[in-house]
Amino acid sequence: MDIFINHLLFGIYPYIALVVLALGSIIRFDREPYSWRSGSSQLLRRRQLIAGSVLFHVGVIFIFFGHLIGLLTPIALFDALGISHGAKQLLAIVAGGIAGAMAIVGATLLIHRRFFDPRVRANSSFSDNMIILILWVQLALGLATIPISAGHLDGHEMVKFMNWAQGIFTFRADAASHVADVHIIFKLHLFLGLTILLLFPFTRLVHMLSVPVRYLWRSGYQITRSRRSFGRG
Repeated sequence: MDIFINHLLFGIYPYIALVVLALGSIIRFDREPYSWRSGSSQLLRRRQLIAGSVLFHVGVIFIFFGHLIGLLTPIALFDALGISHGAKQLLAIVAGGIAGAMAIVGATLLIHRRFFDPRVRANSSFSDNMIILILWVQLALGLATIPISAGHLDGHEMVKFMNWAQGIFTFRADAASHVADVHIIFKLHLFLGLTILLLFPFTRLVHMLSVPVRYLWRSGYQITRSRRSFGRG
């Protein structure tokens, strides 16, 4: 790939995506707080939603934190802990493969439900349909990188992505050079991942920022009553 295009896509575009992600999310929350939701269609074809949603969300959560820890943890820390690059790459292949398979099966169920159930389709917006398809393609690209990674288990390729990601967050001008010669599948995976960050504030994905973690340490509990309890003295 041409050096300029490589720098544009993996040296400049990441900052554009991150700025739009941050500012877009803040502006949307400030100006359209009632749109800050997942837009659940649970009442429509509930069983398939639960199966697909659980598989998809569990898989994506593991993938997200796996990428976050794997890419942004300093290489020197892995070396200090005695974790070789090859062992780290093998762990990423196995764990990422399992999580990716779960997520793409779940996404497939959600796509089938959204496009082939008339009621769900009628209640779906363009952005709902677009983002689930993009996520499916991204998961497929991620799984497609596994055979390529399995072909060289020395961890050398993984170090390139770690240097790239850490270079972006430390504002190194040469960050894009670390992924200049990687396989095209990896580049497509990186580019689409950045594009998802760019689209994030304009889709239902924003609900990820509103995970109710405070419920884990709240002091009280919500009290609910069934209809029968209202009929008793």
